[in-house]
Amino acid sequence: QVQLVESGGGMVQAGGSLRLSCAASGRFFSMYAMGWFRQAPGKERDLVAGISRSGDNTYYVDSVKGRFTISRDNAKNTVYLQMNSLKPEDTAVYYCAGDFTSAPFKVTMSKDEYKSWGQGTQVTVSS
Repeated sequence: QVQLVESGGGMVQAGGSLRLSCAASGRFFSMYAMGWFRQAPGKERDLVAGISRSGDNTYYVDSVKGRFTISRDNAKNTVYLQMNSLKPEDTAVYYCAGDFTSAPFKVTMSKDEYKSWGQGTQVTVSS
């Protein structure tokens, strides 16, 4: 399995932007569908955005559509989450996760299918 390390979190005012990065070590990063999840205090960890192995297919939860962009660079073993127009309700710990899959165009939607997880990075948006 790949090991995942997130970076780029921090504190920002509402309307601001942050870019999260998730660096993968180990082999075969391009064999992983990737996802960004977030977990606010007292809430479930939910999928925010997902991207297929190829990068051709993406998914966004409705609350972030038009504001967040997921992308990946397989040559750099990195997946990104560009977050614009941030809102206080985006405040959470953000986790990246990987699903080893033979399907190049699959966007993994189920949290249970993700077997590799990062340690998380805190994003705080103040009003």
